Amino acid sequence: MRSAFFALLLLWSPDAGAMTIERVTSPAAIDAWLVEDHALPLVALRFAFPGGAALDPTGKSGLAAMAVSLLDEGAGPYDTAAFKTRLDDLVIGMRFEAGRDEIVGSLRTLKANLGQAVELLRLTLTAPRFEASAIERVRGEFVASLSQEAQNPRALSGRLWMRDAFEDHPYGGNVYGTAESIAAITRDDLSGFVAARLHRAGLVIGAVGDVTRNELTALVDRAFGDLPARAGDVEVAETKPAENGALLVTRRPVPQSAVTFGQVGPKRDDRDWYAVRLVNDILGGGGFRGRLMKEIREKRGLAYGVSTELVSFRHAGLILGTVATENARVAQSIALIRAEWRRMHEEGPTATELDNAKTYLIGSFPLTLDTSERIASLLVEIQIEKLGIDYLDRRAALFGAVTFDHTRRVAQRLLDPDGLSFAVVGDPVDLTPTRTTPDPRF
Repeated sequence: MRSAFFALLLLWSPDAGAMTIERVTSPAAIDAWLVEDHALPLVALRFAFPGGAALDPTGKSGLAAMAVSLLDEGAGPYDTAAFKTRLDDLVIGMRFEAGRDEIVGSLRTLKANLGQAVELLRLTLTAPRFEASAIERVRGEFVASLSQEAQNPRALSGRLWMRDAFEDHPYGGNVYGTAESIAAITRDDLSGFVAARLHRAGLVIGAVGDVTRNELTALVDRAFGDLPARAGDVEVAETKPAENGALLVTRRPVPQSAVTFGQVGPKRDDRDWYAVRLVNDILGGGGFRGRLMKEIREKRGLAYGVSTELVSFRHAGLILGTVATENARVAQSIALIRAEWRRMHEEGPTATELDNAKTYLIGSFPLTLDTSERIASLLVEIQIEKLGIDYLDRRAALFGAVTFDHTRRVAQRLLDPDGLSFAVVGDPVDLTPTRTTPDPRF
């Protein structure tokens, strides 16, 4: 499978030109983007509905996640066992997941089984059974997973940071809910979710592989044509994380503390996004590229790893980072993070750092697209973010056009060392928190 899609990537090399993306529109006026390749008899489909877990009703957080987990647990004439057997016999991969802002699904199949795979997909979206036994089994799996997560310091620190940053906004909650909210979800809630949230308005689709545009239009109408054209989703309010410079600690008797830290960041449509992406890579890029990694791991051996990333929700943007270190070294690690944040804010990157970041972000990108599923996922992401069907042609130039002065201005405007907040779970010493908090609820 990978060999075929390395061939696809060659189509996107600087010497060979851009990967060909086609926009196709079905007779039912459903749009899809297609990268057609017939090297192997495989097809990958990726799709996303707008409105994710952030729209879960009060008291029933986790509804979106639980509902999509049950979509392939029996549909139409097939009970759970029969549906799973059908997928296995036809070698079909089908997945659904709930994010904060979208409901995402994927389908992977052999070309010979594509028609049957699409019919099974249609049934999951339009006629899920929500059998009582499946509901209770999945409910139990969710509660067990939440219980395990409650013992994980890194998960706890991330939960604590998000709750403090967003308070009562939906982004402050857990996509998978709490034990109490999961217990409150009924079959009617699950059926209501499908009726209200799975609709064609805002649906985006990406397809990659051994399928023609004419075949795809028929398949798209088969899979999605019976869905309602529109539903009345409630809008999520625009927001941003608190800029309070908080230092929160939840005490746990563990030898190593987990730390989540962050501040306001850009949304994906920010005019400075490419400059910020470069600044972030220089400050907290993965591997050994970032300044934080060099200061905290290479020079002092305080932690195995530390990194930051841009997190772009639909209604908020973050720069979010993580580090884990011995309790006796937490205070020193936090001080170094603050110092590097301030240094980047005041001085910006060096010209050499900027050149290296450009080289990495431009050169490594094609290597992330080594399967049909990843390319299909990219097609969906480009559509969701409204980057344009020619984005792959322009991406390298967008990074290349960022100047040294631009990155300095962005670092000064955006990075806020005083607003940078930390959430620590562990038993750190020599650290005076803004407040000590109980465990976040799971």
